[in-house]
Amino acid sequence: FSVNETFDSDVEHMPYAKNEAEIRERWRLALKYQTLSRLVNKLERQEKAQEEGNPEEVEMKSFALLEEEARQQVRKTYAEYFRRLERMDIADRRSDYLNAIAAVYDPHTNYFPPKDKEDFDISMSGRLEGIGATLREENGFIKVMSIVPGSASARQGQLEVNDKILKVAQGAEEPVDVVGMALDEAVKMIRGPKGTEVRLTIQKIDGSEMIVPIVRDIVVLEETYAKSVILENGQSADRIGYIHLPKFYVDFQDPQGRRCATDVAMELEKLQADGIDGLVLDLRDNGGGSLQDVVEMAGLFFDYGPVVQVKSRDDVPTILSDRDRKVHYDGPLVIMVNAFSASASEILAAAIQDYDRGVIVGSPHTFGKGTVQRFVNLDNYIRGGDEIKPLGEMKLTTQKFYRINGGATQLRGVESDIVLPDAYSLLEMGEKDQAYCMPWDEINPVGFKPWDRPVSAVLPDVQAASAARVAQSEFFQLTRENAERLKARQDQQQYPLELEAFRAERARTEAEAKRFQGIRPVFEDLEITTLSADVAHIEADSLRKKRIDTWHSNLRKDPYVYEAMEIVKDLP
Repeated sequence: FSVNETFDSDVEHMPYAKNEAEIRERWRLALKYQTLSRLVNKLERQEKAQEEGNPEEVEMKSFALLEEEARQQVRKTYAEYFRRLERMDIADRRSDYLNAIAAVYDPHTNYFPPKDKEDFDISMSGRLEGIGATLREENGFIKVMSIVPGSASARQGQLEVNDKILKVAQGAEEPVDVVGMALDEAVKMIRGPKGTEVRLTIQKIDGSEMIVPIVRDIVVLEETYAKSVILENGQSADRIGYIHLPKFYVDFQDPQGRRCATDVAMELEKLQADGIDGLVLDLRDNGGGSLQDVVEMAGLFFDYGPVVQVKSRDDVPTILSDRDRKVHYDGPLVIMVNAFSASASEILAAAIQDYDRGVIVGSPHTFGKGTVQRFVNLDNYIRGGDEIKPLGEMKLTTQKFYRINGGATQLRGVESDIVLPDAYSLLEMGEKDQAYCMPWDEINPVGFKPWDRPVSAVLPDVQAASAARVAQSEFFQLTRENAERLKARQDQQQYPLELEAFRAERARTEAEAKRFQGIRPVFEDLEITTLSADVAHIEADSLRKKRIDTWHSNLRKDPYVYEAMEIVKDLP
């Protein structure tokens, strides 16, 4: 590591290598960079232990030995990577091939093998039939990473985090060895219908082995669903409802299953029963979901009317409208968004903005995904061929959606009415930065009746009040500086491979990063109240209560939620 050379990490913009020698040189530099990074980590760990007077905490080793360890770690990482490549079966290769073709049409047209489609449905419904454990493949073993609270595994009690699963048996059948098996194949064996038994032969962290029988059940992933609390602080007597919606979920397999529009309507009912003076609906990091549900959800906040237009390549636009004449909540409203709020989140934010119903708060603009997809089951297109089915499904982009004012959200997203400093606001991470994305365009607007108490009438004053608070916030000022730092880091593509130069660069970047660590304040005056209707349900399960307490703790350290609360107080 004494040669003065650099590693270029910008592989996306590199020309194709001219020959094998150039490929080998690129690999050499990449491997050298990864080895050097690990080596410096080891050196710094030893030096820190010595500086702090705790050399016994780290086994002191020579430079040569540390370098050899770093090389072996990189070797092991790539050995595992190539092992996974070699184990790819025909289904894996077909998936890669079809997705490579599909990606050229747009970023959201994808092929879903049967297992991936099953996982997608689970993520959208928040439910599956299984044991309730998160698993990961590690060095050829299937390892337990977490246990879902309230699941079959949690109730059975013997399966624990860090256990290794050695064998899987269905009921009284002979066990099958899963060591070295692909994770997807092992998961397929462990999941199964509610009420059936799976027997896991596991190895504990102390090396002992045991058989754990678990009766499969419905696993409910609570983090999928809408939840709400009431926020207060000492600056006013206002009680502000807060709803967190992580995705626009729906159960595609069960028409009677949970749907986000119904759940949010229920949360609104519970909040208003406890008494609120304003509402914050948090759509940050919400990547979208059910189109039908977002149309219904928008209608919770205004009278019936158009919500969004959808249009395929040649058709006239179709107007999707809310038909419910009931306004479920008519008070002050703030919608929180960020650069990862996409698709259905953008439909809802755009509708609220176009109706002049509420204030959009957050990043300069949302993600910019303005396209509609539908799933097509490939089995329906092949007569016979049972020996090769199921073939999986294609998620096809079939339409674009447009605001009721005629503009698309594609590429541009929805611009916030009040922009809060965001560490990621300058980074390339939206739809416009995807390959083969569709262009922005617009169509004719549709007629609609704006909200009779338009927020635009008071928006300048509300914006000014928020700007004054943000200007006084050390967190938001540092966040602006951090955004510039992260942008510079993203633009940096060249890394020195000479040891001292690498360490100097590492020290500089770590010193910069340290300025922005732990800058989130804790709002001690923020009082968070669980809804009356939820208390018994939460108190009945200690794990659920612990999870809710953690959520409350995180809310107290969220300046964006605190500012959104102050903004909604300023609305009439």
